[in-house]
Amino acid sequence: MENLPIETMNTEDCCHTDNGVRKSHHSEEDKKALISRLNRIEGQVRGVKRLIEEDTYCDDVLTQISAVQSALNGLGKMLLEGHMKSCIVERIQDGDTEVIDELLVTVKRLMK
Repeated sequence: MENLPIETMNTEDCCHTDNGVRKSHHSEEDKKALISRLNRIEGQVRGVKRLIEEDTYCDDVLTQISAVQSALNGLGKMLLEGHMKSCIVERIQDGDTEVIDELLVTVKRLMK
């Protein structure tokens, strides 16, 4: 799976509020790249299901599960980096220091 450098992600206006609900704002190019990664991950998960249906040796299935987890972790890291470089910075510059606690909770959740 390819690793897209975060520099390719558009960090302008990353997060905004819409009727009081925070939303991300990714360029169409960024969305396309993220969705492409998710589609590959979805294919990997379907592959794991097929391996189980075909009674594939457990170690081989576990190896594929590890690959899926790694792919999801890579996607999470990519999103987290973009979030930190744009949304977090923007909110701190606006005086919203509570965003740091939110970020810490998010990082802890990702590290489980």
